[in-house]
Amino acid sequence: MPPSPAPARRGLLIILSSPSGAGKSTLAKRLMAWDPSLTFSVSATTRSPRPGESDGVEYYFRSRPDFEAMVAAGEMLEHAEVFGNLYGTPRAPVEARLAAGADVILDIDWQGGQQVANSALAKDVVSIFILPPSIPELESRLRARAQDSEEVIAGRMAKSMQEISHWSEYDYVVVNRDIDRAEAEVKTILSAERMRRTRQPGLTEFVRGLSKEFDAR
Repeated sequence: MPPSPAPARRGLLIILSSPSGAGKSTLAKRLMAWDPSLTFSVSATTRSPRPGESDGVEYYFRSRPDFEAMVAAGEMLEHAEVFGNLYGTPRAPVEARLAAGADVILDIDWQGGQQVANSALAKDVVSIFILPPSIPELESRLRARAQDSEEVIAGRMAKSMQEISHWSEYDYVVVNRDIDRAEAEVKTILSAERMRRTRQPGLTEFVRGLSKEFDAR
């Protein structure tokens, strides 16, 4: 059986970060509906499943000892503790998808973003930070989700300023005033990044072919 052809390019590792409620998860879902070839990296977490969540779909739900064992074994691309729970990205599935030419979305916070940006996969990273239009609107969106207690919402709001303070560490920043407009802006970013000269490995051979055509005239 002949070997599989090499991918046209290596995949992008798309980091989406924002304070809770700014819209990164909604944008990730919309991007995958726009381009079914995009894959979402399912994170592992020690938090309990919310109603309707399933293991391996929204998250890999793991006990703290199991999660810590994965970290110790070097099986996490990034990990952090947020609001008393551990979150992390399993390394192997991400590396396999990138090598196969698939673009992978990571819905992670700034701590995870820093770890990935400083990892061996740094050259594959396109990082995007999503800002809310205002702090009152951010709180309103958190309450509209009706997923968290008042205590959790207060904790998320208290942490939001720290998260927002890291906006300048990202390649791109999108203000989510309107979800449709924010989606269009993120699509533009991805389309442009896919066309970067350095991400098109076949260009060198193509230009050599053009040169040969000139020589044959």
